[in-house]
Amino acid sequence: MPYDVVMDWSLRELRFFVAAADEGSFTDAATRLFVSQAAVSRTIAGLEKTVGERLLRRVPRGCELTSTGRQLLPEARRVLSEADKFTDFLTSRHAILRVGYAWAALGRHTAQLQRDWARQHPRTQLELVRHNSPTAGLAEGLSDVAIVRRPVDEKKFDSVVVGLERRLVAFASDDPEWSRRRSLRMGEIADRTVVIDPRVGTTSSALWSGSPQPSRFIESGDVDTWLDVIAAGRGVGTTAEATAHHHPRPGVAFRPLTDGPRIPVRLAWDHDHQPPGLRELVDSVTRLYESG
Repeated sequence: MPYDVVMDWSLRELRFFVAAADEGSFTDAATRLFVSQAAVSRTIAGLEKTVGERLLRRVPRGCELTSTGRQLLPEARRVLSEADKFTDFLTSRHAILRVGYAWAALGRHTAQLQRDWARQHPRTQLELVRHNSPTAGLAEGLSDVAIVRRPVDEKKFDSVVVGLERRLVAFASDDPEWSRRRSLRMGEIADRTVVIDPRVGTTSSALWSGSPQPSRFIESGDVDTWLDVIAAGRGVGTTAEATAHHHPRPGVAFRPLTDGPRIPVRLAWDHDHQPPGLRELVDSVTRLYESG
């Protein structure tokens, strides 16, 4: 079929055609659509020109479907139904701000943010999306804003630091050396096997730059595997304090690292698209971190 025939019709024409078919009258269709009768006649004539056949014939009391019109009507209804679904999707998408995270959202601030946001921004739903990727679903189109604790590609994404979190060490709660310790130091971790997530985690050998480094690393693919390995006593790990709040796990203890570098918490978004509500989200999260 020629390209111009495929493209030379519009949803407006289908809506006018369906309205006239339903009402059985161009005049009543015009009333339903809040347009003039002439507009209905002209628009349906344009559709008939594209189709190449009459769809409605005028009768003394209005109009009725031709044989071709009867064939097209159910298909026109289907197309309009799908168009309405797409419109609903676009509308709801703007009413939802999807915030992605890979490991932990905002730790102890997560629930407070959700409560505050629901009260202060009732027209925009805040939806948390967990996705184990370096951009927490941002690059994949699954989130509008991402909570990240590693730098992002500045050529593709914008980001802002909204807070700092303490670095904790995680270990098996029955660890014979550390179970009664209230805090530890980075140098003590260097004597252990360290479990890391190289894709999204905040731990790498660079943390021990200029000092003895752990001799062995175990790689995990996500936070659940990371916790399972640590609970089994196969290694220890370091992480942001949000992980302890977001993923408490029986068998895993968390302690602060007195000399561990703090971890910047960033909100990131696509460089070419600043989602509605971003400024308010940045302000809200920043206030939560500033309040302690």
